[in-house]
Amino acid sequence: MTMPVFLEFLEPAFMQRALLAAFVVGLCAPLVGIFLVQRRLSLMGDGLGHVALTGVALGFLLQTNPVLTAVIVASIGAIAVELIRAYGKTSGDVALAILFYGGIAGGVLLIGLSSKKSNANLLSYLFGSLTTVSKVDIGIILALAIVIFFATLALRKPLFALCHDSEFAQVSGIPVKWLSMVLAVMTSVTVTIAMRVVGLLLVSALMIIPVATAQQLSKSFRGTRIIAAFVGSITAISGVITSFYLDLAPGALIVMLVILGFIVSIIISSLRRRRRLSESVR
Repeated sequence: MTMPVFLEFLEPAFMQRALLAAFVVGLCAPLVGIFLVQRRLSLMGDGLGHVALTGVALGFLLQTNPVLTAVIVASIGAIAVELIRAYGKTSGDVALAILFYGGIAGGVLLIGLSSKKSNANLLSYLFGSLTTVSKVDIGIILALAIVIFFATLALRKPLFALCHDSEFAQVSGIPVKWLSMVLAVMTSVTVTIAMRVVGLLLVSALMIIPVATAQQLSKSFRGTRIIAAFVGSITAISGVITSFYLDLAPGALIVMLVILGFIVSIIISSLRRRRRLSESVR
């Protein structure tokens, strides 16, 4: 039985895996990103993406699955940043800068030590690739995404308190330092599961921009979470389908679609304000 022409993108097995990964990543990334936006750590995803690059390069060097090594290395980097922020004399932005440069330097060094074939494979992790998402990758992505989804659901109230007012959260008895580390680790895991679809260099956009879009359309925290997850999943799937037909890197298309959605949300929000203003004048 042949598929209709408009559904032919579902026929290849690699597209089925890519679409599943895109949906899961698009759903989970904003659920973590909303807490980063609330805490003014929007660039943390970028920093951890660079650290994950070291993990990917380590995977190539050890000839093991790069997703697993990226999760481990990025999680260690995330914990290190939180420890520096909590106990060191260095500010948060300086700690993130160290993360940026250290991650890139470590990745370049380890790639240089691995085989030449790794340089070509590295591009699929930097910018995302449809054809290289394997069954093993899907298994790892689904398992980690389920953990992230239920963790954000279970910890949404203490995380909201932490990100809204950390001093109030500490007075209320919430373990601020431990919860900050949990958020950092969740961010690192989200970055690594998203790199197969969006790419390490663009992954932070899928965590932050859908949240910024949702904030234009909703005033409540719950509404923002729901809209952000919807925008993230729809744009991720749309970007993967479009990249199939145009033969382009999915990461760049997904990010451009997310930015387009943000522009549309600004226009809608502006029209709403104008209508409310005109109604109040009447």
